[in-house]
Amino acid sequence: MSQMQLPRPLTGGRVFLMLVAFFAVVIGVNLVMMRLAIQTLPGTEVDSAYSASLAYAREIATARDQSARNWKVDARVERSGQSGATLRVEARDSDGRPMSGLTFQGRFERPTDRRADLPVELSEVGIGIYRGSAAAIAPGQWDLVLKGAAAGQRLFLSKNRVLLN
Repeated sequence: MSQMQLPRPLTGGRVFLMLVAFFAVVIGVNLVMMRLAIQTLPGTEVDSAYSASLAYAREIATARDQSARNWKVDARVERSGQSGATLRVEARDSDGRPMSGLTFQGRFERPTDRRADLPVELSEVGIGIYRGSAAAIAPGQWDLVLKGAAAGQRLFLSKNRVLLN
């Protein structure tokens, strides 16, 4: 005759070890997920909401001044090579005359991740025509931020969504 083996009894020590193992797995997974979340956090839009709110009135006045100038600023982004892009900006005053002597700065900003932002240095290549390039820019959606200044004072700001293939 064969002997039937009885299952091992469930003791308090075994229950305690199973409970400790369960919580160790849960806490371990939480720590791994927390570390991954912190490492991939893109950051905040502004460092201090209070400071941003204080500057808001100045931004409104600057936007009204920009609107009153009625400048026509046309920006074109063209793919160059495998992964580069060329940014061409044409600036005209309210009468349609090209504007020379301005300092334009461009910036490609990823809507979802600040760490991928790319500045573009623009230089004047013709009367009222400014050009710059980004050597390596990934395809997808970007916000193109253009700032125009003269004598150290910002006179123009725009932010537009562009799609690069």
